[in-house]
Amino acid sequence: MNKPTLIIMAAGMGSRYGGLKQIDPVDEQGHIIMDFSIYDAVRAGFRKVIFIIKKEIEADFKSRIGDRISKLVEVEYVYQNLELPEGFTVPEGRVKPFGTAHAVLCALPYIDGPFAVINADDYYGSKAYQLIYDYLTSHPDDSTYRYAMVGYILENTLTENGHVARGVCVTDKDGVLQTIHERTHIEKRGDITAYTEDDGATWNEIPAGSIVSMNMWGFQKSLMEELKKGFPEFLKANLDKNPLKCEYFLPFAVDDLIQEGKATVQVLKTDDKWYGVTYKEDKAFVVKAIQSLKDSGLYPQKLWEEQ
Repeated sequence: MNKPTLIIMAAGMGSRYGGLKQIDPVDEQGHIIMDFSIYDAVRAGFRKVIFIIKKEIEADFKSRIGDRISKLVEVEYVYQNLELPEGFTVPEGRVKPFGTAHAVLCALPYIDGPFAVINADDYYGSKAYQLIYDYLTSHPDDSTYRYAMVGYILENTLTENGHVARGVCVTDKDGVLQTIHERTHIEKRGDITAYTEDDGATWNEIPAGSIVSMNMWGFQKSLMEELKKGFPEFLKANLDKNPLKCEYFLPFAVDDLIQEGKATVQVLKTDDKWYGVTYKEDKAFVVKAIQSLKDSGLYPQKLWEEQ
């Protein structure tokens, strides 16, 4: 089996944050969150990284991260654009990319085996990469697609500076994913965590310790063929109804495969704390957390010079 590849989705601009947060330094040495993600991935065994970016940020992206890590791992760049399959036309006025499942599909030419998918601007913790690497290298597809997802304790993923969107996972007794409930507005409310679906008119408590998805997935190559087949089907069903904003989301594509009985997704639970910069106010907290992890010995002060 080929060694797993790491796909990093970095084509999105941080609208709530107000800038290209993916290449914003989080320590005095100039490292960005992706440095720590790739460092952890390399330690786990990954040897190839595919960046999914917008063509217009390529030069900045390479100078801030790509050129640095290309000395240690194989690097490929994939550009998510508005190009559609034959028979479809991009709606006039459409500027928004077609979602995370489409982003992953763009990497099809470079995938020859199992792969993991992460967001560029999320710190997942070192344990997560080892969990997903070990699963991918020991669970090939059989009569069913064998996929995985790293699951986080909800309370370990929240911010003090606003609301967040999270996929709340439902699993069976063996930790196999049954479905994900997408909650787009979750926040702390006193001693509880709750979500609203009506702009705060009513709130629904989420049980403490609930497991959520932070979009860290592990797949076999079989997913690519399913996405290639599913994207035109998605466009047929949604492009006319919502031409400017419809998106082909990775969790929805995976859930379809689960409900069809084609795939299982093992939830690999971690108690590591997730860090991310959803809002500008989050950055100071992330900087402090990264320094604390360095001080504890988990990371050297200068990641790549000490390899």
